[in-house]
Amino acid sequence: MSVTPTTPTTSPAATTSSPAETTRAVVQAFLAARLAGDTARLTALFADEVDWLLAENPTVPWIRPRSTAAECAAQFTELMEHTVPEDARASVDALLVDGTDAVLTGHLSGTVRATGKSFEGPFALRLTVENGRITRHHLYENSLSIAEAVSDRAR
Repeated sequence: MSVTPTTPTTSPAATTSSPAETTRAVVQAFLAARLAGDTARLTALFADEVDWLLAENPTVPWIRPRSTAAECAAQFTELMEHTVPEDARASVDALLVDGTDAVLTGHLSGTVRATGKSFEGPFALRLTVENGRITRHHLYENSLSIAEAVSDRAR
C-alpha cells in the first residue's frame, strides 16, 4: 500500500478529543496494521460485532460474510493465502472524515495464486468508528475483475 500511516502508541481514542480526530487516528492505525499484516492489532481495532459488507462473490474464497473482530481481521490472512503478496498493490487517493465516518478511495490490484491471473480496479471503503473501534467496514471494489481472476475459465 502506498500510504504510510502512523501507528499510535496508545489507544487512538485516548489520544484524541473530537469524533473526527478519533476516527482519523483509528483509520490510520487500521491502515498501518493492514500494511504490516498485524492481525492481532486488526482484531483489537475492530469492534466485537462489525457491520461488514463486501459484494457477495461465492467464487472468491476471501470474500464472505463476516461479523466478529476475529473474522474481520482474518480477511487479511485469507487474502494473502490466495493471492501473490509481492503483486499486491493498493493506493489511497483520498481519506475523508466526517465525525465517526471515514471514506477512503483508491486503487487496488493483485494476482490470484491458483490461476496466475491479475485483478485491478478502483475501490471505496467506508469505515465507522465508535468508542475507538471499527463498527462498520463496507468495501466497494471491482468484484467482476476479482471473480474473473479466480476463475479457471479464459477471459
